Amino acid sequence: MIFFVENETDAKFDFDIEEVAKSVAEMALKKENCPFDVQLSLLITDDEGIKEMNRDFRGIDAPTDVLSFPNISYEQPGDFETALGEQEVDITDPDSGLIVLGDIVINENRVREQAAEFGHSEKREFAFLVAHSMLHLCGYDHMEEDEAKVMEEKQEKVLEALSITRD
Repeated sequence: MIFFVENETDAKFDFDIEEVAKSVAEMALKKENCPFDVQLSLLITDDEGIKEMNRDFRGIDAPTDVLSFPNISYEQPGDFETALGEQEVDITDPDSGLIVLGDIVINENRVREQAAEFGHSEKREFAFLVAHSMLHLCGYDHMEEDEAKVMEEKQEKVLEALSITRD
């Protein structure tokens, strides 16, 4: 896996952003039985940066905690074999030869605020947002109650496997 990380805010945490993001992404892909070597990117931004993206891409003029930009269209969540089909040429990076899974954008302000609100570490909140976004990149959504339940269970399993729990 190639994981590009850009920290446009120069956010400082008491954990290594790249290390945590990569380990969560790898575990999510392992749990989803992703058969491909992939590349993805993570951007750390602030309220204003994510608000602009949220407005431009979702029509919502407000900041949020995380945005996910999947590069693959799935018939069924986590069904990588079916998803690739004709898409494979379009979603393969010609330089690396890897499948480009998508992009994750995390709001550093919300990591801090939500960690305090939920009473757990910033590392746990950050890891949760990466896990959440990785599931979106694997085709999952949470618009319906049953979908949300599936995502919640999968997120927790990823974090538990890495021993990143609520403090």
